[in-house]
Parts: sequence; C-alpha cells; structure tokens
Amino acid sequence: MTHTLPTGLRAGVVVPASSANLGPGFDSLGLALSMYDEIEVETTESGLVIDVEGQGAGQVPLTADHLVVQAIQRGLDAAGLQATGLKVHCRNVIPHSRGLGSSAAAVVGGLAIANGFAAQVDSPELSRDELVQLSSEFEGHPDNAAAAVLGGAVVSWTVDGSDPARYDAARLRLHPDIRLFPAVPETRSSTAATRGLLPESVSHTDARFNVARAAMLVIALTERPDLLLEATGDRLHQNQRGPAMPASAEYLAVLRRCGVAAVLSGAGPAVIALTDGRDLPGEALAYGAANGFTVTEMTAGDGVRWSPGT
Repeated sequence: MTHTLPTGLRAGVVVPASSANLGPGFDSLGLALSMYDEIEVETTESGLVIDVEGQGAGQVPLTADHLVVQAIQRGLDAAGLQATGLKVHCRNVIPHSRGLGSSAAAVVGGLAIANGFAAQVDSPELSRDELVQLSSEFEGHPDNAAAAVLGGAVVSWTVDGSDPARYDAARLRLHPDIRLFPAVPETRSSTAATRGLLPESVSHTDARFNVARAAMLVIALTERPDLLLEATGDRLHQNQRGPAMPASAEYLAVLRRCGVAAVLSGAGPAVIALTDGRDLPGEALAYGAANGFTVTEMTAGDGVRWSPGT
C-alpha cells in the first residue's frame, strides 16, 4: 500500500563528498570527506519546483531529470510513499565533475529525503543497507555511494553471481593520525569518458600488484599509516587516465616524489593526499598553487543525515 504524503511536510538532508578507489581499490574502496551538500524538500499540492544554489547552479536541469529528484522518487517508492508535488532546494558545495562524489551525494541525499518524510507519517525508514543498495543501483558500483551513506572509510563490493546486482559495504575505523588533503583543480572531467580509457583486460602481474596493495591499504588506513605511500600504489587505472588530465597526473607524481601517499580522487581530476600526521611538504603545496589546485585539509566525513521539519 502506498501512503500519500500530506502537503506542507518538510525534510532535510546533509550528505558528504567522497573519494573513491584510493589508488588500488578500484570500484571498492571509498572515503567520505567533510564537505557537505544540503537538500531541503517540501511536499506541495502539485508540480515540481527546483532551486539550486552553489555548485551546478544554472547548469543542472530544473526538471524531473534532476538527479536529486530522480533519487527522491526512487526513495519514496521504496518507502511506500508518494507526493502530489515537491519543492526542492539544493545547496551544493561539492564540486561537480572533479571526482569528489557529487553525483553519489545527490543520489544518496535524494533517497534519504524519503526517511525524513517517513519519520513524520509513522512509516518505516529505509535502512542504511537499503540506502547502499538503492544508491549503488544508480551509480553501477558502490564505492562513492557506500561512503556517502556510511561515512568514514569503507570497503564495498558487488555480491558475486547476484542478478539483479546486489551491493554491500562495511565501514573501516580510520586511524586517528591520518590527515586528508584534497586538491581540486578548476578543470573538470567525465567519469564515463575516463573509464573508457581503461583496457578491457590487465596482466596477471598488474592484477597481483593491485590485490596486494588494496589489502595493504586496509591495514594502512586502520592500523599502519606509515604504510600509506606503498599501499596507495596502483597499476590498473591512474596511469591510463593520466593523458586525459596531465596536470593531475603530474601533481600526483610530484606528491609521491615528495614521499606523500597521493591518489586520483575517483576518476579525477581531483587528487587526494593522505599523510600519517605530517603536513604536506612546502614544495608540494607550492606546485599545487602554481598549477591551479586548491588544497584544503579535511577530515573523514560523516554519513548522510536526515531530519524531518527543517
């Protein structure tokens, strides 16, 4: 049975940016960042009104094709709810098309709006596991989506042999000494385009290298930050994407030559550096500033939060 929401209900969501892959953990490791988009929604008698401020304003569609609206509708359907009309306001801080999980944040935030409404009509809320599943269906892989839902660092996976695909994730306890330094350029990239640069097959040697580094990275993130530089090595996607984002590839190389564990954030072009408590070297900061990167220290982000009656 579907419950029609009364008009005038309000719900709000705060949802984090995220960085995926972290070097060797292609489509499986993710990390929420302390940069948040906010979504506020009110039920109305009819129609759809969308207002966007900040990142994406004037660029994203203000129709039912808007990703947040698509996710709201999917979340309401999954929660057994429906609305006759919606007024949606998005305050976007997460840069678009930089590899910081803006689309995952939009999807997770939209889905979580359903929970803000469900709490007001005594309807069961979607669980965190359900949010991971539904948001990963939008994304096609669970790394950014799971990080946005659960917060912190996550390991995520697609359940083997499941049809349709089933996704799951587990949160890691990030070591308290680890410091995070996202470096965001002005240039943008398309995840679909950069994924198209990846080969259909890889050598056994490269696969073995990445499996070892991904396993080591879990240890580095949770217990041994001194292993971060070695653990963030990758042979499956970063070099292949480099020609599409030469400034990011060079900055990545500069950071690593300085002894800093640095990786492309998702499909780039943002780069994220992880240290075991140390500051970034002056040489690395100077190179970033001279080449159009904004480097800001962040902490691991909290998972998506929703509330009724904003």
